[in-house]
Amino acid sequence: MEDKRLGVVGIVVEDLGSAAQINAVLHEFAALVVGRMGIPCRERGVSVISLIVDGENDHISAMTGRLGRIPHVTVKTALTKNQGGAHATEGV
Repeated sequence: MEDKRLGVVGIVVEDLGSAAQINAVLHEFAALVVGRMGIPCRERGVSVISLIVDGENDHISAMTGRLGRIPHVTVKTALTKNQGGAHATEGV
């Protein structure tokens, strides 16, 4: 079993018609999601979703890969470098 990592996933949705596909993927990987915040930017016709995730790197990558293959969706991820998150916040 791989060590867990903690991180943030940013999702930019440029076509709200993709929402059902995004929610289906997030439901499938719900065990990874510690927190979720979605902000609609109506004046731009875009939504931004931020996720706090905690899980194995392979599982997080599988989720973000599936999300990134949805048309009009951009995904970026930042994860702790230290496996298990030990000392990840040191100096902050």
